[in-house]
Amino acid sequence: MTSNRAYAAPLTYPIYQTSSYVVPEGEKYRYSREYNPTVENLGIKIKEMEGAEDYNVFSSGMGAITTTLLSLSKPGDRILTHLDTFARSYHFIRDFMGKWGIKPDIANPGTENIINGIKKGTGIVFIESVTNPILRVNDISTISEKCHDVGAILVVDSTVPTPYNVKSLKLGADIVVHSSSKFIAGHNNVISGLAAGRKDLMEKIDAMRRTLGTSLDPNSAFLTENGMKTLGIRMEKINSNAMEIATELQKNPEISRVIYPGLSEHPDHEIAKKYMKGYSGIVCFKVKTDPEKFIGKLEKIVPANTMGGTETVISTPASMSHRSLTSEELNVLGVDSTFMRLSVGIEDPDEIVRDINRALND
Repeated sequence: MTSNRAYAAPLTYPIYQTSSYVVPEGEKYRYSREYNPTVENLGIKIKEMEGAEDYNVFSSGMGAITTTLLSLSKPGDRILTHLDTFARSYHFIRDFMGKWGIKPDIANPGTENIINGIKKGTGIVFIESVTNPILRVNDISTISEKCHDVGAILVVDSTVPTPYNVKSLKLGADIVVHSSSKFIAGHNNVISGLAAGRKDLMEKIDAMRRTLGTSLDPNSAFLTENGMKTLGIRMEKINSNAMEIATELQKNPEISRVIYPGLSEHPDHEIAKKYMKGYSGIVCFKVKTDPEKFIGKLEKIVPANTMGGTETVISTPASMSHRSLTSEELNVLGVDSTFMRLSVGIEDPDEIVRDINRALND
C-alpha cells in the first residue's frame, strides 16, 4: 500500500487528534482511550520530573486519585488518610470506598497522628505532602518508614508543592499523584491528573485507567505539557511572592493568623525547611472583619474555586472546596467563614498586599 501521509519533525510535540490508529504501524496505540502519543509525551515528562519508574496520565486529579486507590484495593483492606485532605479525596475514601468493603481510617492533622494511625493490616496510606487547605507539611520520609514496616503502600498527593519543591518518591513514597490542573499546568485552562511511581503498581493502575476510561484527551495533554515547560521559573517566582506576602500580612492588625510553611511559627516549619526547595504558593489567613465584605472589596484578586495559576485568586474553603465537611470536621481543621486560602500568582507581590490591606482597612 502506498502511503500519501506527510511526516515532519515538529519542535513542539503535536496533538494527535485521532481516536484510533492504522494497523500495524500504530499497533502500540490501537485506541486513544488506551494510549495516545500526545498523552504519552506528557507522562514521560512527569516520569522524568519525579525520577519514577513509570507513569500514568488521567482526565483529572480526582481521576488519578480514584483510579490509583481502586487499582490497589480490595474488600477487607484498610486504607488510612487524614482529615485535612482535599474534601473530594476524603469523601471518596471514607464514603465511597467504605461502601465497597474497604475499611477507612481517618487520622487528625499532623505527621504524628498519621503515624499513630498506621497499624498491622493497613494496606494503603494516602496523604498530602502539603495539605489542602490548612497547609500542614507531612514528613513523607518518616511516614514511609512506618508504612513499609507494616507492608503498606504510601500514596502521596503532592499537588500543592509540585515536584519542583518536593520529590515525594525520593523521600520514600511508592506513588505520587498530582492534580496537574493546578501549578503544573499553571494557567487555569485545563483539567488533568498525573501519577508516577513503582512500575509494578503503575501497571495495575494503567489497566484500571483503560477500563474505567479516566484517560486524558490529547488537547488537554498538550496544554498541560505546555504549561509544565515553565514550571520551574513560575514556582521560583510564586515561592518568592508567597513568602513575601505571608510576611507582610502578619503586620495587618485585621488579620488574626497567617498560615504558611515558610514562617518560623508554622507547626511544621522544620519539616518544610528540611525537605522542601520552596514553600509553594498557598497562603492562608483568618480575617477579623466580615469575610464577604472583605472579598467584595478586593479589586485585583478575584474569588475562584481553584489554585495554582499565574494570577492570584482567593477562596473560602468553608463555603467552596471544603463545603461538604461537617461543622465538627471544619472545627477540627480550624476552618470557618473567616479562613481565606490565597493562591499566589506571578504578579508584583506588593500589589497583592496593597489590595488585601485596602480591602481590610477601608
